[in-house]
Amino acid sequence: MPMMTWELWLARDIVADNPLPWQKSQGNLTPGRVAQAMGGVFAAIGTPAQPPKPRGKSPGWKTDQPRKRRIRYPIVKKTTTKPRKEQSKSA
Repeated sequence: MPMMTWELWLARDIVADNPLPWQKSQGNLTPGRVAQAMGGVFAAIGTPAQPPKPRGKSPGWKTDQPRKRRIRYPIVKKTTTKPRKEQSKSA
């Protein structure tokens, strides 16, 4: 948490205030407003990761491999339990 706060405090001069429609523009940016604007900084810096490479279409099933239908199990329906009839007490 302290490292994140320092990062946001140091980035105050780099980011531009981009308030949402219901927010007022501010002279001194708060850490929350700086965090809101950090997306533009990250987009300008870029990423060290390589973009994903397209690998084409997957081969799927082999042509001579036999296919089997999946096993269908019978449906088990649970019935509602009926209240038991009370036995009459005889003397």
